[in-house]
Amino acid sequence: MNPELELAPTEESIREDGMLFVRTDSILETMVKMPLIIAGLIIAIIVMPIQTSFSSTRTLELVIYSDGSTHISRQIDVDPLEPDFELDLFGKSIDNFVAIGDTGFLLSEEIIGNKAIIDKFGSASLTIDYDVHDLISKEGRVWTFSFNSPSDYTLLMPKNSVIVGMSGLPTNMEIIDDQPKLELSAGLSEINYIFSSVSPATNPTIPNESSSYSTAAIIAGPIIAAITGVVVILKRKQSKSSKFIIQSESISEKQSETTSVDTETIFNFRPEMREDDKEIIKFISDNGGQALESELRKKFLQPRTTMWRAVKRLERLGVIEIDKKDLQNLVKLKKDLEEEK
Repeated sequence: MNPELELAPTEESIREDGMLFVRTDSILETMVKMPLIIAGLIIAIIVMPIQTSFSSTRTLELVIYSDGSTHISRQIDVDPLEPDFELDLFGKSIDNFVAIGDTGFLLSEEIIGNKAIIDKFGSASLTIDYDVHDLISKEGRVWTFSFNSPSDYTLLMPKNSVIVGMSGLPTNMEIIDDQPKLELSAGLSEINYIFSSVSPATNPTIPNESSSYSTAAIIAGPIIAAITGVVVILKRKQSKSSKFIIQSESISEKQSETTSVDTETIFNFRPEMREDDKEIIKFISDNGGQALESELRKKFLQPRTTMWRAVKRLERLGVIEIDKKDLQNLVKLKKDLEEEK
C-alpha cells in the first residue's frame, strides 16, 4: 500500500495546550469552488420552474366544421402554485378563445402568436375552448386535416363527410348524426375527406336499402305527377279558397316558429344562472328558441369575445346548444333538460 495515501487524511497535530491543527489545503480548495457552486444553484433555481412546471392534458376534443375551421376543447391539469400558465395553441389564427378555471370563473389571458399566457388564480385545472383556422387545407374537392397532437384525442368530422384517405388507423370509429367520430392516438395524423351529395337513404354501400328506395321512387313518381295535376285543376277552380288556405297555413307556420320555449323550466333547471344569462335566455326564447350569435351581440351591445364567453357558459350549463349556420354560430335552447338531470 502506498504510504503517502495513508498519511494524507490523518495529517494533523495536537499541541500541548490541547489545540488541534488540521491541513487547510482542502478548505482553500472548497473556498475556490464555492462561487461556482453558488452560481450553479442560482441557475438551477431559475430554470427549475420551466423544466418541472406540471401540466398534463386530461381530455382533448376536436370538432371540424364544414367551413374548414376547427373547434378545440381541452382540459388540462396544471400546478396551482404557479401564477401563470403558458399554453401552446394549435395554430396562429385563433378566434373565440375562452379559458375557465376549476371554480367556473373566466380567466384572463394574453395571446401572442401561437401561445396563450393564462392567469390561473390558483386553479388546478383549466378548460380551454377556441376556434383555429390552421388545421384544414383544401385542394379541389378534397379537404385535408393535418394535426400533430401531444396526446390521444377525439375528432368529430362534419356532416355528410366521407373519409378518402388517412395516414393511420383510428383506435375507434362511430357515426353520430351522420358525423364520423374518430378516436386517434398522439402524434401526427392526416385525414383526407370530401363532402358527399348522396344522402344516407340512397347510400350505394347498402344495396338492399338503395334498391328499395329506388323502387319506391319509381312507384311514387306517377303518383306525385297525378297529385300535381289535381292540385293545378283545383287551383284554377278554387283560386280564392286556395289562397285563403295558403295564407292561413303561412300564418300558422309563423306562429309555430315563434312559439317561445318555457323559460321557467330552464331557470328551475339552473337556479344558479346569472341575471345577464337569464336575459339572453329570454331573448332566445322570444325569438322562437334560437338566435344567431351576431343577433345576441346587437341586442345586448356586447363585443364578440364577451358574448362568445356568455354563450359557452350557457352551453356548459346544458341549457343551449351551438350549431353552425352559414358560417355563423346558431344558438338554440335545449328542450330535453329533464333527461340531463
